[in-house]
This record gives sequence, C-alpha cells and structure tokens, in this order.
Amino acid sequence: MSDEQLLHILTLQHVPKIGSTTAKKLIAHCGSAEAVLKEKKTNLLKIDGVGAITLQGLFDSIHRDEAEKELRFIKDNDIVYSYFMDRNYPDKLKHCIDSPILLFQSGNIDLKDKRIISIVGTRKITTSGIAFCEKLVEALSPFDPVIVSGFAYGTDITAQKAAIKHNLQTVGCLAHGLNQIYPKTHEKYVADVEKNGGFFTDFWSSDEFDRNNFLKRNRIIAGLSEATIVIESAEKGGSLVTADIANSYNREVFAVPGRTTDSQSVGCNNLIKFQRAHLLSNPMDVPYILNWELEEKAKPVVQKQLFVELDNDEKTIYRYLKENDKQMLDIIALNCNMPTYKIAGILLNMELKGVVRPLPGKLFEVI
Repeated sequence: MSDEQLLHILTLQHVPKIGSTTAKKLIAHCGSAEAVLKEKKTNLLKIDGVGAITLQGLFDSIHRDEAEKELRFIKDNDIVYSYFMDRNYPDKLKHCIDSPILLFQSGNIDLKDKRIISIVGTRKITTSGIAFCEKLVEALSPFDPVIVSGFAYGTDITAQKAAIKHNLQTVGCLAHGLNQIYPKTHEKYVADVEKNGGFFTDFWSSDEFDRNNFLKRNRIIAGLSEATIVIESAEKGGSLVTADIANSYNREVFAVPGRTTDSQSVGCNNLIKFQRAHLLSNPMDVPYILNWELEEKAKPVVQKQLFVELDNDEKTIYRYLKENDKQMLDIIALNCNMPTYKIAGILLNMELKGVVRPLPGKLFEVI
C-alpha cells in the first residue's frame, strides 16, 4: 500500500461520526477510501443507512491534517498495520462487521492457521481465579493456542504471563495507541509479550486515554478468537461486554462457575444461567467443545511404563476399555457413570501417561 493510499484511509478513520461499519459501507460503495473522500456528498447520502449527521465534517481539512501527523508517526516508528481488505488482516476479525478498517501492531504476531482463544475477567481476580487461569493455560499448552487478552490488571495479565511461561504466543489488545502502555506497571512485560506475540490496537498515537476506549477495544479481543473465556466477573464488568460481543459474532463463550456468595462469580454464574456461555469447570472442556485434536507432532512421545500410577477414575476407564475394546467418548462417559466433560480431561491425562490412545471418530482404546 502506498503512503497516499494509507493517508486516505487514515483520513476517513479520523472522521468522528463515521465508525468502522459505516466506513466499510462507504468504501464498498465507492471502491476505496480515496474515492469516498472525492465523492459528492449528495451521492453519499443516497447510500442506505448514511445520513447527513454521519457525514458531518467528512470533508473538513482537519482530518487530513491529523492523518498526515499519524502517517509520520507510523513511518518514523516502523509501525506494522493491516487494512481490513488485506491478506495480512486477522482472518477471524475480518468476518466481524464492526472490526477496524485499519489495525496497528507491534511485536512478532503470527495468527496464520492458529487456534486462538481470548481469556478475560475481572481486574480484582481472586487467588482461586489466578490458580484456575494458570491451570487452564498450562492444560491447553499442548494444543499450542494463541492467548489473547487486554493486558490489563488481574485476569488479563495473569493469562498472558501464563502463556509466556508455557512458550505460547500471546496478543495484548490495547485501548490506546502504540506510543504508550497502560497500566504503567505492566511496561516490564512488554518485551516478553512482543517476543512471544505482540500488541494490536486501532487507536492512534494522538488519541486521548479514555475509559470508553476499553469497551471499543473489547470487540477486537472477541473478534480475533474462536472462543472467549471469562474466568471471573462481578455482576457488571468489561469482560461481560466482551462475552456479549463474542456471542454476537457467533463465537463460543465459556465461563468459570463460582459460589453464589462470591461477588466475583456473579457475572460468570449469570452467563451460564442464561445460557450465554458454556460452563467451564475443567480445562479440557475447551478442546472438547471446540473439537480440537492434538496433532501427532505435538503429542509428547511417552514410553509406556510397566507400572503407571492411575487414580480411581482412570482405573475405572482403563478397566472398561480393556474389557470392551475401543469405544466412543460419550459411550465411555455413560458406562463409567461420569460426565462427558470430565471424561475428556481424564482421557487426555491417560493419553499423556501412555495407557490409551485416541482414534478417528472420537474413539479411544487401551494401548
């Protein structure tokens, strides 16, 4: 893309009354951002859903002036960007109607052919919430997912630090331009995040920091991923907004349940109660619901041991498979009198111990 083309896109992006959805509608009608800016206002008003208020200020010179400043910032700092019609634009985000027309990034982000999940939750995460989040990321690490979050206090940074610990790619979605970091105390994590992934934002370097930016940022967190996981949330909170957005995109949503007396579990419990999220009590619920399967090269090579320690549930499943040959996961759950979500996690542990192996069609057999 030429600097002139980028300048036109930035100019259109700067118009306050024109959001991402309307900008895409205008570009689709006219062919390009440049064509929109050169089109007569009377013709633009003929586009369905575009009114005079929307176009207010479209042709003001201040938008091009500010765009020129931002273009200089992009060039001077070698900022990587992607246009919503480009091949390098995140694939899942491309399918969201309100995704940014222009996305800026830093670091070493590679989302091609990757499993991507978002992990969000309260900033006031509890000790048990931290433990579950870390356990979740560790359990999912064999599937090599990209962990997306908002780089904020609490749940966000817990998930991203866990991703780094297990050598997973992690992406922080920012509510400000790439010329700053919020919160300041998280500056110490920037280098590790950029080494193991990076940051996305659609905000400019000149954008003032505003709390409303976080809500706008949440659509990127939800849009990048095939599933959004809420670890903990009060009755109201930004993570619930992210979950609602994910639902509107027809993406999967998971919520970790908690005691009815815990204030930081009210939001998650409500998501489950009103069937807005899958109940997530075991990390292996995620790959089971999302139908993830370990690739052969990702499976640890485990030498079968003569004496493998199995807990009671594992012994029950082992005896059943030994007596009944290969069986489907749901049949195993039924005959072993265990819920399916629990069986999935147990079978994965048994697979890692080298006592069972998965077969096509969700079948399992004793080795």
